[in-house]
Amino acid sequence: MRTLDTICIMCPLGCPLRVTEKDGKVCVEGNTCARGAKYGAEEFTYPKRTVTTLVKEKSGGVCSVKTSSSVPKDRIKDVLFEASKLCVTDAKIGDVILQNVLGLGVDFVVTGTSRD
Repeated sequence: MRTLDTICIMCPLGCPLRVTEKDGKVCVEGNTCARGAKYGAEEFTYPKRTVTTLVKEKSGGVCSVKTSSSVPKDRIKDVLFEASKLCVTDAKIGDVILQNVLGLGVDFVVTGTSRD
């Protein structure tokens, strides 16, 4: 039987979760809402994260970006490597600067620039 103890990050409550697998079924305990149950099950079976990083601007500054949705944890290093290759010009908050990163169905979206 596998067990995972973690803290739910879906809301400010931060419920302590215990996730176990019994007879092929994932059971989440400690959550106070359905979001916690979903988070616990996903964290146990296929953990994902939203990636945030900085990208160079041609002006010499940087802009902050994040993925439009979460990516598998085991692909974060690859996603960050793709971001390291980027250099943007006149990016504005909300601009998509790279679509479908590594075929994962997520985009890099600008969240701030050195001009803000």
